[in-house]
Amino acid sequence: MGIVVNLDVMMAKRKMSLTELAGEVDITLANLSILKNNRAKAVRFTTLEAICRALNCQPGDILEYVSEEESAGAGEQD
Repeated sequence: MGIVVNLDVMMAKRKMSLTELAGEVDITLANLSILKNNRAKAVRFTTLEAICRALNCQPGDILEYVSEEESAGAGEQD
């Protein structure tokens, strides 16, 4: 799976809507939605910095590495 974006988790913790965050970060709602839904192929450091500033968090709170083995095991049932 690779890099997973946990933006929705941080937004929920900070009780911030997508529209509010888009306004603070100065990014379009569509582009922020792409990032939030793990469909982005890249993110600029300036965008990541602005998101971290708005949510008062660290990049590691938003981005997570998940190995192929972990993501494959997540779908298995006991």
